[in-house]
Amino acid sequence: MRGWRGVGLVAGWQVSASVCFYAVFATTAFLRADFGLTRFRTGLAVTAVIAGYTLALFAAGAVVDAYGERRPMVGGLSAMGAGCVAVAFAPSYPLVLGALFLVGVAYATAMPATNRAVLVVAPDGARNLAMNVKQVGVTVGSGLSAGVVTVAGTGGDWGTGSSSRPASRRSSRSRSPAATADGRARGLAFPDVRGLLAGAGYRGLLVAGFFLGAAVFTTTGYVVLYMTDSVLASAALAGGTLAAIQGTGSLGRLGGGAIADRLPTPAATANARVLLVQSVVTAVGFVVVTLVGAPTVAAVAFALLGFFVLGFPGMYYGCLTALVDDDEVGAATAGGQTAINLGGLLAPPAFGYLADTAGYALGWYGLAGCAALAAVALVPLVRE
Repeated sequence: MRGWRGVGLVAGWQVSASVCFYAVFATTAFLRADFGLTRFRTGLAVTAVIAGYTLALFAAGAVVDAYGERRPMVGGLSAMGAGCVAVAFAPSYPLVLGALFLVGVAYATAMPATNRAVLVVAPDGARNLAMNVKQVGVTVGSGLSAGVVTVAGTGGDWGTGSSSRPASRRSSRSRSPAATADGRARGLAFPDVRGLLAGAGYRGLLVAGFFLGAAVFTTTGYVVLYMTDSVLASAALAGGTLAAIQGTGSLGRLGGGAIADRLPTPAATANARVLLVQSVVTAVGFVVVTLVGAPTVAAVAFALLGFFVLGFPGMYYGCLTALVDDDEVGAATAGGQTAINLGGLLAPPAFGYLADTAGYALGWYGLAGCAALAAVALVPLVRE
């Protein structure tokens, strides 16, 4: 089903998948209370789900390239639902971690499959906006999961919230199995990583993805603590700031996609130019948040920062998918998402160490440097 209805179906699937995946971020406090965990052991829950996600990305990308997007989307969402049920009923914390790892493995189908599906259904002349509409499903899903789990948790049964999910919505048009240029079905094969890395533009995107992933995961992970510890904001304002960042990030994705569609340049170049601007403004924004001290002003500053730092994924994937052939979208997406995840795995602990030893300001300056390095990596791509 080509057109905005098809894009809506893909975005709906992304919302459902993100509700399952991001529920873990909302359940950490309940896990800590139920199992009597230290802060370090509580953090292993996030590590487990991201590790499963990262390790399975290339396999998921290969399956999507070989067989199309429909079956991975249906199977992945079903597996995520089963994983969430396993988390809710696991009798011990090690089993919870195992179930979360499996949720991450299942979620690895999300970006390769939905990116390919968007290319199938996007309206003519609106490919970049369609990609960003789909990416808004991530922020919407994460917000819904936080609400469902929090409401259930305050009622004493967080497990019910973590095992609930919206109904599956599937892409209505598929190219399964994937076919080569001469029309023959393409079999399952290990992704041509060497061929992808041969492109200077793709390598630059991987570098940018690492640093942007570091920025976005660290921001969402520490903004609440920063608001309460350093700015002395109330818990309600701190939580509202995180919600505001998610909201403005969604607007940033839609706005960036609309701008890229209107630039008179090839798709890869148009996306790269918008992404470059987002990276530069993000670097400036991280410096600005260290200069404001009043809680309300800090909340506004972070909300404005969210427009850019959380607005980049749609542009990133729009640029990435424009650089490769359709039958390489899964593998290319796997590489790009792996770079983002690695930044998300490594940067938050480093930020926390800087915050503990030298203060939050140095940590935000470090993230400003990450955004600046991402912009530098994108410079070759902005030239036609």
